[in-house]
Amino acid sequence: MTRTVEIDGVVKRFGKVEAVRDVSFALDAGETVALVGHNGAGKTTLMKLMLGLIRPSAGRIAVLGEDPAAGEFSARRRVGYLPENVSFNGALTGRETLAFYARLKREPQKRAIALLERVGLTHAADRRVGTYSKGMRQRLGLAQALLGEPQLLLLDEPTTGLDPALRQGFYEIVEELRGRGATVLLSSHALTELEERAGRVVIMNQGIKVADGTLDELRRIARLPTRIRLKVAEAGLADVAGWLGPVGGWRRIDGHVVEVQAAPEQKIEVLRRATGAGAPVEDLDVMPPTLDELYAHFLLSQETPR
Repeated sequence: MTRTVEIDGVVKRFGKVEAVRDVSFALDAGETVALVGHNGAGKTTLMKLMLGLIRPSAGRIAVLGEDPAAGEFSARRRVGYLPENVSFNGALTGRETLAFYARLKREPQKRAIALLERVGLTHAADRRVGTYSKGMRQRLGLAQALLGEPQLLLLDEPTTGLDPALRQGFYEIVEELRGRGATVLLSSHALTELEERAGRVVIMNQGIKVADGTLDELRRIARLPTRIRLKVAEAGLADVAGWLGPVGGWRRIDGHVVEVQAAPEQKIEVLRRATGAGAPVEDLDVMPPTLDELYAHFLLSQETPR
């Protein structure tokens, strides 16, 4: 794989505060990675380090093969960034704003105008940005981040202020870029959104990387139970323990629905019993641990004395 970002033993201090502590990971071309953590976990600091806006106190960082904090960071034109709080000159129109950023990236004006259409702002292109709603400003911020078809796209809370339809359109754009080989790093508190879109998750807490892997890898490490919901026929409700057997804890949650908390090694046995001949099960749903649950687990694991 082609490495887009390499972070090796990076530390960043602001006075006595250590915002990032000995963090190492790499991002490859074509990856969509979720960077998650509470406020103050170090996510935005890591993005600013990748952009070269701040220098590491220790360790090494390379973006597209270059030091982003060096005076001549030529790869900057191939990096797109959408900050959590976008801020534009309210006196300029959307068209003027994007034209300004296009000149900074030495991009043709016609491409900038095409991006306004891509993010659904053509109708407001000649309105002053000061009249835009929060969602419209967020879309304008996304358009400037997409200028030049970046090889690395850093997105900090990118869907704030977007309605469900616009969020879907946003992720379609992200997937299109990833398909072309771009690396996308998404930082967000909307973990349910990220669970469906990110191929890999990096969890930060108090400046420390506490977990890094695909959802399946994190689930194997965490060993949290899978919830299996069974819709049981009336005749089977009287003796759930009899036909389900000793497969761990279960509870009746709604009418004919029984929920089983199955440990990783029990899943197959529960499903075998639930779908076996004579089992009074009419339907079932399998719900593996969510990203929310994994996130809480790894944060608690770090904070719990061993």
